[in-house]
Amino acid sequence: MITVTKSSTWFESILREVGIRKSLIMYGNISDLCFNPYSNKYDFFPNVLNESLLKKGFQDVVYWDRVHGIDYSRVKESSISDLEQLYNDGSESDEDDYLTDENIDTSILSNKQNDYRDPIEFFSLVYESMRRDTNRKVAFVIDWSNYLFGNANALSEIEREYLTILGKSIRQSPLRLDSTISEQSNIVIFLTEKLGAIPPSYYQQNSSVKQIQIPFPSRSERQQYVMDHFSKLETRNLRHYNDVNFSDFIDLLDGFSLRDIYQLIKLSRQLSQDNLTFEKLVNVYKYGKKSSPWEELSKQKLIRIQETLKERVRGQDNAISKVEDVIIRAYTGFSGLQHSAKQSKPKGILFFVGPTGVGKTELAKALAEFLFGDENACIRFDMSEFNHEHSDQRLIGAPPGYTGYEEGGQLTNAIREKPFSVLLFDEIEKAHQRILDKFLQVLEDGRLTDGKGETVYFSESIIIFTSNIGASKVDVNNSSEENNKIIRSELQDHFLTKLNRPELLNRIGDNIVVFDHINDRKFLIDIAKIKIKPIKTFIAEKYQMEFIFEDEDKALAAIVAQVDISNGGRGVLNVIEPKLVDPLARFIFQESDYFAPGKKIKVIQAGNTAYYDFELEDD
Repeated sequence: MITVTKSSTWFESILREVGIRKSLIMYGNISDLCFNPYSNKYDFFPNVLNESLLKKGFQDVVYWDRVHGIDYSRVKESSISDLEQLYNDGSESDEDDYLTDENIDTSILSNKQNDYRDPIEFFSLVYESMRRDTNRKVAFVIDWSNYLFGNANALSEIEREYLTILGKSIRQSPLRLDSTISEQSNIVIFLTEKLGAIPPSYYQQNSSVKQIQIPFPSRSERQQYVMDHFSKLETRNLRHYNDVNFSDFIDLLDGFSLRDIYQLIKLSRQLSQDNLTFEKLVNVYKYGKKSSPWEELSKQKLIRIQETLKERVRGQDNAISKVEDVIIRAYTGFSGLQHSAKQSKPKGILFFVGPTGVGKTELAKALAEFLFGDENACIRFDMSEFNHEHSDQRLIGAPPGYTGYEEGGQLTNAIREKPFSVLLFDEIEKAHQRILDKFLQVLEDGRLTDGKGETVYFSESIIIFTSNIGASKVDVNNSSEENNKIIRSELQDHFLTKLNRPELLNRIGDNIVVFDHINDRKFLIDIAKIKIKPIKTFIAEKYQMEFIFEDEDKALAAIVAQVDISNGGRGVLNVIEPKLVDPLARFIFQESDYFAPGKKIKVIQAGNTAYYDFELEDD
């Protein structure tokens, strides 16, 4: 039998802090549902907060926002009128009060029908109430306060006036050390989605103000909510919350709010005729797709993964075998099984390391094509472009008020557009350390929150890092085992000594894939053949003509003979372009008037050299 608690530590913090602070800033998941311990039902957070404050001993809870002013559905108009009358009568504060300021204009408090939409009017009411702190205790809740202030670094004069009045309200609120010390004091509460929306000058180094983060529901809270509403959920493969796969369903909901889960349950009713599994239901909710490439990946296709990848990547059998292990682990559901909340983590993590030109990027592209049917599903990030302190904002998006906010982050935008993808972070050692913190969050949680506060998920992706660490220390003539040891030792030194980030290396685990030097020219000829294929395809598609050699192996062997073997496969490209592609482009430019569908462009090699001429042949 599953047993979970409905209590939350943040809720306990609220009940504790309202009794000792003058102001609270509640930020984060404030628009969500939460459990109301007084009614034993779920309700929106502001409603639960309202009831909690009343139970805590506040006679009035005054909700306000700048659009509708005071919410009279929560407080009696007579209560506001009593406050106004008290202040207009010129009641003096108790003699224990600290210094007050009579510069605040209280004449605006004379209109009993006032809804106080003007912030200055309402904050003046707050000021008078806070500094007098009568026996009638009032909690002022400033809702939607994330829309109250602009950029904290460029506040307008009116915004500075807001802060001044509110600051005085707190500073001049009485501090009694008599028999009333255990009683509540009047309090000002801000509700905001982001703490950054409240100017730091209001709360920094101010012990009267406490920030309380309202987090997304914990696993036990998500589980309890689903259990409480399980009868409404329609899925094909989940009939009871005691089913063995119920835990997997809860894992899939990692990062969901309770409102998300409510909407997911509602979606399951709308799609009940489709008889979806809970995995597909979550896919529809998160990505708008019923099908997942991972679900469509068949055992028959997976059996051929090594063969398929070797068609594009030559001379890296050990690396391909390791990639196969990771994909099989993801296919069978064992990926992340040793960690909690395994369903939220990326499908696989790989760390490709080795010298340049050995096929690291090519293998990532080949894997994307194998899994998702398109090599463009491999999204590459050159980490040398992210080596500055604030470059993490380019990845996840700048915060509000900063340049680039509207554009969002390159990484978060990419994964939102293509959740089923291979994410390739090239030359990871060149990234700034702040970027590494974001990567650790992705590897641990499988999600990131962008600069706009929106969450993106990496649970359907493969994460690949590449690095050249240690490549300069290896010898082409060494065995694979010797070079493997050297590179792994250099990696250990880099993460443990230079970066002092053992947690990153621990999270990558045994998924380090060391690529071998390509010192067999036969493999280079195979690579050359692969690189020639796009040329043949281009000519066939554009001109409906064939591109042929007198003797392809002999012609490509001459190209490979020109390659610096230390450059690996990249060296093949460096030779093909000037020796073959440039002369071919010149030939096409000069002879294209004579082209016709069905004709052939034939490569004529000058002896055994890497010099080529071309001629046009009729079919």
